Amino acid sequence: MNYRKSEAKEAAFAQFRGIWAAITTPFTPDGALDEAGLRHNIRYFTDRLGVDGIFCTGTMGEFWALTKEERIRTVEIVVEEARGKCRVIAHTGHHSPNETVDLTQHAQAAGADFAIVINPYYPAANDDMIYEWFAFVASRVDIGIWMFDTSYAGYGFSPQLTARIADIENVCGIKCSRPLEHYAQVRKLCGEKIVMSHPSEAEWLTLMRDHGARVHMSSAAPFLLQTATWRPLREYTELGLQGRFAEAETASRQLDPLREVHERWMRDPWVKQKIIPIAYLKAWTEMLGLAAGPVRPPLLQITGEERQALREDLEKTGLLARASMPHQARAA
Repeated sequence: MNYRKSEAKEAAFAQFRGIWAAITTPFTPDGALDEAGLRHNIRYFTDRLGVDGIFCTGTMGEFWALTKEERIRTVEIVVEEARGKCRVIAHTGHHSPNETVDLTQHAQAAGADFAIVINPYYPAANDDMIYEWFAFVASRVDIGIWMFDTSYAGYGFSPQLTARIADIENVCGIKCSRPLEHYAQVRKLCGEKIVMSHPSEAEWLTLMRDHGARVHMSSAAPFLLQTATWRPLREYTELGLQGRFAEAETASRQLDPLREVHERWMRDPWVKQKIIPIAYLKAWTEMLGLAAGPVRPPLLQITGEERQALREDLEKTGLLARASMPHQARAA
């Protein structure tokens, strides 16, 4: 981080712009952390996709299945590989407040630019408890902290609670995984205090145009929907940030066939079946030549039939034909 604690909000508004990729944590076939694969992926994201930032050890990264040591090592590798190329936000939330502080302090010391923290999804049952959680963590670190608002945590943030937490000195952003009506209410209450990001790529252009959004930070779309030689998400993002929305809309339509595949394999399992589809996500990334590997329990591995169906869906869109293959796909 290159700012003081009192400057966290100002730094967030200055530094959160464009496309940040929420990345997976690759594992070897026997289930160990794949450090070489992680390094390869980061180099691909930064050097060939040109992402503006990386979000590591979050939901896409199976944070609940990682040991503390693996989370620490992952952050260290990401920061090392991203240094001088893009910014890094590390998810540091944990059931234990002291472990959360330890992980956040480590992210700060390792050189991450920001941290994002989920609330404990077992005991916290009211607004005061959620507020105290963030106040406890934020008071013990200097790094800028984002709120991680997701229904999977068991307790959603009301706009009023979000605004209350946003008054904490170094709380500087929120991943708001809620309907757009809720997003608009939060923005009205505290959009000048903290940066906001919504995880839906399909809503990204609308959020830029109608709500002044400046960053898409919390999805895998930057690497699922693009290749090194075909970057429509980057294209329409830059047009949107320049206020050229008609041109951005035209560029965005290139992604419609892929969005249908994403809806089927990623969003529908998540929303309709309450299944976090990391196995499908990892298979998709392997088909693009990235390191991924298996998922860890309790998530289920993708079946051979599912893998073939996903491949056929992606082939129909032309994505795999466009994909460069900088890394030998594993079990794709």
